Amino acid sequence: MDKTIVQIQQDISVNWHGKPYYSLDAYCKNTYGEKLYKTALDAGLSCPNRDGTLGRGGCIFCSAGGSGDFAASIGNMDSSSGSIAEKLEKACQKSQRALKGKRTGCRFITYFQAYTNTYGPVPYLEKIYRAALSMPSAAGISIATRPDCLPGPVIELLCRLKKEYPDKFIWVELGLQTIHQHTASFIRRGYPLSCFEEGLYKLEQADIPVIVHMILGLPGEELSHMLASIDYLNTQNIQGVKLQLLHILKGTDLGRLWADTPSACGSFASLEEYLDVLIACLERLRSDIVVHRVTGDAPKPLLLFPLWSADKRFVLNTLHKEMKRRSSFQGKHFAG
Repeated sequence: MDKTIVQIQQDISVNWHGKPYYSLDAYCKNTYGEKLYKTALDAGLSCPNRDGTLGRGGCIFCSAGGSGDFAASIGNMDSSSGSIAEKLEKACQKSQRALKGKRTGCRFITYFQAYTNTYGPVPYLEKIYRAALSMPSAAGISIATRPDCLPGPVIELLCRLKKEYPDKFIWVELGLQTIHQHTASFIRRGYPLSCFEEGLYKLEQADIPVIVHMILGLPGEELSHMLASIDYLNTQNIQGVKLQLLHILKGTDLGRLWADTPSACGSFASLEEYLDVLIACLERLRSDIVVHRVTGDAPKPLLLFPLWSADKRFVLNTLHKEMKRRSSFQGKHFAG
């Protein structure tokens, strides 16, 4: 057997903790010595694609919860620092209760998930970030946002907090979804690829790790389109990726289109079809990029399609078995 393959198999066993890709779980155990748990938060912010700056309806797939349907509310711009800290503590305590009997670690990643979490007055952003970073149980924060919402004062705030909390990490998650402009226009993303590159450059200069969101199964995209997006990400200075299965949800513009013309809406009719695409993307992905997600959660009452995706544990277990059966692993076909 080729020596390179043998070495990769050893890495899978040791560095990747048995999974065929470099998961967030493996990264946290390797870097912080324990498993970290995410607490998803809604800080009462909005999005330029919803408040009229760019548009009113948001991206066509985005729910009324701003992709944070499971996020715990911690207040709004009128909230005091004390009330935000109190609600943060309650959110983490709720997560702790939910994980009772399952936990192998004791710290959290406080994840600002709902809507656009750098889109607001800098004093309020500082208030919520600082409250999260000050929590003893928080290992760090992860901030979901758009690349067109990274003005200079926000970057300066992140740099300042990074210096003030050297024992905590600050990650930024950028919603790219696709590199293809025809798809980006259809889903109403609201910015060109050059804007993503500008935002990424700002964060690189600030030495802030970046996780990129990419959606698999977008309308009109075939495997070649998705692999081209993966190839592009391989050339960028990013530290993580979320490969999100497209969910078609009630109450969204995509959901309304699906009711009339299901064939125009993308996604995957079967788990097998999705796994073929997902595995091809993972095999093409650079092996040092941490994989934060390979499927996704959708509220079952809102999920229109694909219904098979509701059993997330089954999806993950089937993925791991299928990759093992194929002798597949992240980076297997990385051209670099």
